[in-house]
Amino acid sequence: MKTRYLFQFSICFVGLFLTTCFVNAQDAAYYRNPNFLKVLNRDTSYTNLKKKVVNEFLHASPGAWGEFIKGVDEDFYTKHKYIAFTFDACGGPHRNGYNAKLIDYLRKERIPATFFITGLWIDANFKTFMELSRDTLFEIENHGFNHRPCSIDGESKYGVQGTKDASQAFDELEANEIKIEALTHRRPIFYRSATAFMDESGVRMAHQLGIQPISFQVLSGDAVPFTAPSVIEDCVLKNVKPGVIVIMHINHPEWYTYEAMEKIVPKLRKEGYEFVHLKNLHLYNGILNKK
Repeated sequence: MKTRYLFQFSICFVGLFLTTCFVNAQDAAYYRNPNFLKVLNRDTSYTNLKKKVVNEFLHASPGAWGEFIKGVDEDFYTKHKYIAFTFDACGGPHRNGYNAKLIDYLRKERIPATFFITGLWIDANFKTFMELSRDTLFEIENHGFNHRPCSIDGESKYGVQGTKDASQAFDELEANEIKIEALTHRRPIFYRSATAFMDESGVRMAHQLGIQPISFQVLSGDAVPFTAPSVIEDCVLKNVKPGVIVIMHINHPEWYTYEAMEKIVPKLRKEGYEFVHLKNLHLYNGILNKK
């Protein structure tokens, strides 16, 4: 009941927000993270929800910290050879690039893909984001407002500092949900934390907001700078099976994700695999069903 109440409360806020602000949807400056957070913090619907949620976590223990903790999905049920390719767009210093060759290849081959996108990457690639969001081949999901691992005590990973408390964790989750919905008319269903690491309290908070945290089952290795295409190809092909979620990236065109995908896709198709969006699947912890 609590989760449903919070989710419905959030949806009511979003509806009011859209009716007053969607007219500015093409205004990149309006939606830039610092300004957009100021807008949210002047809205009592957002601040009241934030206060209610944050109060529940003031004295909570962070719990386990990792990529595959309870409540985070990493694969899905299927009797068919379905695979979900997911691509992170991280944003921030040295992470704002756009792999146009990769996107062109996905379009050419008609490969459905799920993009986990941060508010920072949207700020740096506003027109590109709007173009991607209008393409039904692609599914837009939440990678966090400021690309910070979702933590209530500042845990970090790979040198990326996590949110320092429940208040920052709330903004990392919910502010990006609202930002993406305001720009696309669709509230993201899924959230992948920066670095894919989060703590158990962050997971519980996401669930209270009606958001399903997602990890991965196949780590492509493309996040390691200049990993050879053959290595990425082997990482995927040697670990693939029906129902896996593959993690890759679209924000480093100088690396070799595109070149690896050129090799991976034909081989998977030859083995009878099909590519699908996450939103159409029955996840282990989620509630969605493949039609």
